[in-house]
Order: sequence, then C-alpha cells, then structure tokens
Amino acid sequence: MSYRIFYWLTVLIPTIIIGGFEFVRHDFLLPYMSMETGNVYITLLTLLLSFLFATWMFRTIERMNAKIVEEQARRAVYEERERLARELHDGIAQSLFFLNVKLKQGQLDDARVAVSAIDNHVRQAIFNLRSLPEEGSLEQRLEKWLTQWSALSGVDVTPQLQIKENFYTPAEEVQLFGIIQEAFANIRKHAQAKHAWIQLTTNEPRGWTLAIEDDGIGMSGLSEASKRYGLSMMKDRARQLQASLDICARSSGGTIITLTSHAGGFAK
Repeated sequence: MSYRIFYWLTVLIPTIIIGGFEFVRHDFLLPYMSMETGNVYITLLTLLLSFLFATWMFRTIERMNAKIVEEQARRAVYEERERLARELHDGIAQSLFFLNVKLKQGQLDDARVAVSAIDNHVRQAIFNLRSLPEEGSLEQRLEKWLTQWSALSGVDVTPQLQIKENFYTPAEEVQLFGIIQEAFANIRKHAQAKHAWIQLTTNEPRGWTLAIEDDGIGMSGLSEASKRYGLSMMKDRARQLQASLDICARSSGGTIITLTSHAGGFAK
C-alpha cells in the first residue's frame, strides 16, 4: 500500500464516517436523540475511529519501513560484496603473479609469503561474505571478526567498543567495517606488531570516534605502494562517512589511526 493511498484514506474515512453520522443524526435521529446525547456519541465515535484507524495505519507503516530497512541492509551488503570481489580479484591476482615469479626464480621463502597472503585474502573474504548486518549488532560482528583476526595473525587485540544500538545505518556499517578491516590488514602485513588496540565510541547526537593503535614499527615500515593504496581506501571511506582521518606515530612506537565524526551520516 502506497503513501498516496494512506493520504486519501486519512482524508476520506473520518470525513465519511463522522460526517455521515452527523447527517443521519440531524435528518433522522433528532426526534429520538437530544443534542447532548448526540454530542457524546459523536465524541465517542471520533475517539474510537481515531484509535482504530491510527493503530491500523501505524502498524502498516511500521511493516513498510521494516521492509525498506531490510532492503537497504541487503543492498549495502551486495555493494560491499561487489567491492570485496574486486579487491579480492586484484589482491589474489597480484599475489599469484608474485608467486609465479618467485617460483621461477627458485625463491621458495618469498613464494611461501605469497601463498600466505593468498590464504589470508581468502579467509577474510569468507568472513566478510558470511557477516551480514542482520546477523547480530555491529559490536557483536566486530568482536567476532577481531577474535578471528587475532587467531589468524597472532597479534593480540584489546577492543573497547561502546556502540549504541541502531546508531549507524547498514550502509555506514559497511564503510566503517571496511576501514577497520583495512587498518588491521595493514597491521598484519606491515607493522610487525605484537599488540593492537581498537576503541569505537558513539556520542550524542551523531558523533563518534574510532581509534586503532599498534605497537609495531610505525609508518616508516610501510612501502610507498602500501601507503598509497591503503590510505587512499581509508580516506575514501572516511569521506563517505563525513569523518576526519588522522594517522600519526605513537610515542612508544607504532601507529595511531583516528577517525572522528561530529555530523554522522553519508556525505551528500
């Protein structure tokens, strides 16, 4: 049922029923019903009609909105899967090319690194494909992913997640999850870290802060290609979230990545 139909039902139903009752009362029931009694009846009729119609209409609108939210969540997931497929294709293709070169050169240690990179790409892709927004809250899915990432990478992770329920839209969750995955992928590949920290805090009314730290070798240990690719991806996602991105060195060694948003929502 469209909103246009709701509009006309809201206009016509009270008019027809209440106006019809008044017409019958004045033309046919006036000898049998006093004005005071008629006023009481019309008040009760209006109350009953308003209650029944509003209950039915809002329940219908809630069902329609639930379907819209579900479709938005699925669309966001499909878009993320399409992006993941492109990144997975590019990453595996590069790793396979590197593997082929190293095997021809007889450099087995480098070839093992390439095989490990392909394995990690595939494992992360499988997790992303299995993790849908409707499967638990963002906090639950992040904790699950961080546990798996820590087991796979051997790097301890300390999460501090304070996320209000339904704070992010499904599309925002996809972008935020992508930033976190890219940051932790860089930690695993380049940082040589033993410990990582993540803190995600939501504030009123739509502000939030994300901080990711590691105790690795810092930004100086990243290649220029890794900097350009990884940072470009995170900057693009941060722009979509209307968030500022800041990357700096930790005083005790390692890197801090901070995203801050005071507006919330996607950039228009």
